[in-house]
Formats: sequence, structure tokens, C-alpha cells
Amino acid sequence: MGIISLWLPILVSAIIAFVASAAVWTVLPWHKSDYRKTDDEEGVRSALKGIDPGLYTVPHCPDPASLQDEEVRQKFVDGPQAFITIVPNGLPQMAPKLAMSFLYNVLVGVLCAYFVSRTLTADASYLAVFRISGTVAWIAYGIAFIQDSIWFGKPWPVTAKNLLDALIYGLLTGGVFGWLA
Repeated sequence: MGIISLWLPILVSAIIAFVASAAVWTVLPWHKSDYRKTDDEEGVRSALKGIDPGLYTVPHCPDPASLQDEEVRQKFVDGPQAFITIVPNGLPQMAPKLAMSFLYNVLVGVLCAYFVSRTLTADASYLAVFRISGTVAWIAYGIAFIQDSIWFGKPWPVTAKNLLDALIYGLLTGGVFGWLA
């Protein structure tokens, strides 16, 4: 069994994961509380206006040796500490993001196909294919969220919800591969 022979489960799983993701983010309520409004949104917007798109930290400490400076240390103690992502101005352009999301789902399908084709034979059972492809998909869709909580302060409940989403996509992907492989 080669990766190319698994083109149908790759595409079908990408479509199903894409539809499931749309349902999770637009229909189900559990991500509505992931982001909160600041107390002074207009003040924050004003302070950030004119900053180029990119990643920023507050306080900014590019060199760990700077932490020896008492003034820098005090900034961390006094807070706030923040990781800020600035995106380009303008209304959100959904079409390119949806296209990239679908391509990401295809990439996950290709990874699943790779592992299935390298670990199983063509006569493998539904459960064996489901187990390999579902596990690979869950890892691909979810595990990286954990480091966001460890290193960047993303609340653990948000990470737990993202891991649940990943589990849903992984189970669906595993089911498609088990069915069509």
C-alpha cells in the first residue's frame, strides 16, 4: 500500500475535517469564551495603532542577560506581561484562510497516509488503519497547542478545548482511512 493509493482517504478526510472544523467554530459554543475583551479596548487599539504586523512581547527582553538589570526585572514583576500578534489592518479575508486550512487538512491526510502505508499491509483491518491514522491525525491537529500553554500563557482550558477539537478531527480522519484504505 503506497501513499498515492491512499489519495481518496486523504481527500475525503480533509473535506470531513474541514466541515467538522467549520461546525466546531461556528455552531458549537465552546470557543466563544477563548478570547476576552480588554477593559479599555479603544485605549489598547490606540496604543497599538501603527505597529507593523508581527509578534511582540511586553516587556521585551531579547537577551536573557537583560534580566540582570533591575529596571528590566521590575517591569516583569509589575506587569503586565503579554505576547501580542498584530495582523494586517482590514476586514478579515476568510477565503485565503479557508484555503490554507483545507491544504493543512490535506497535509494531515498525507501524513496519515504515510504512516499507514509504512506500518500496515494492504489487507490491514479497519481497526488497525483507524488506530494508526486517527492517532497521527490527533497528534497533527492538537499536540502543538500544549506548548502554547507552557510557554506563552495560553489558558489551559483553551488548550483542552483545542485538544478536544483535535480528537474529533482525529476520530473522523481515522474513520475515513479505516473505511476507504
